[in-house]
Amino acid sequence: MQILKTHYHPEIKSVENKTMFTRLATRSIATQGNNILLMYTQRYEDYSLPGGGLDAGEDKVAGMIRELTEETGAQDIKNIQPFGIYEEYRPWYKPDYDIQHMISYCFTCEINQTLGNSNLESYEIKNGMKAKWINIHEAIKHNKKTMATSDKKGMSIERETFLLELIVEKIV
Repeated sequence: MQILKTHYHPEIKSVENKTMFTRLATRSIATQGNNILLMYTQRYEDYSLPGGGLDAGEDKVAGMIRELTEETGAQDIKNIQPFGIYEEYRPWYKPDYDIQHMISYCFTCEINQTLGNSNLESYEIKNGMKAKWINIHEAIKHNKKTMATSDKKGMSIERETFLLELIVEKIV
């Protein structure tokens, strides 16, 4: 799978002589025309691709299906294809490491537009996460406004907005 982008958080000036751990994750891209299935997170005021961390030893496609189903209730997931890798280096907030190296494996897929029940984790519920079909251009516009004006924005909004713009360029 090709690397789409390698992003360094502004606080990361160098990775030399830093302790680092790697987190593997998946992101799902399900589109229908100009609409895309995204997660809206009220806490951060942003839209993001459904996805999350892989369990130890978990197959990437199996992890993508698991995360997509858990977060959105997606049904009839099929035609899964690799889209690319978004790699990022972020500061880590716990004392055991300096940097988190996040590798997100992105896949396109087809799903039924009707969603079943999600199975969100407690922190996702607390953050106000909700699956939503939305016009991709509206989602990009919303994220850009959040990036420009909100003090609530999380670290992932740059990744998500970059990926949404790339999806428009290559898929929509």
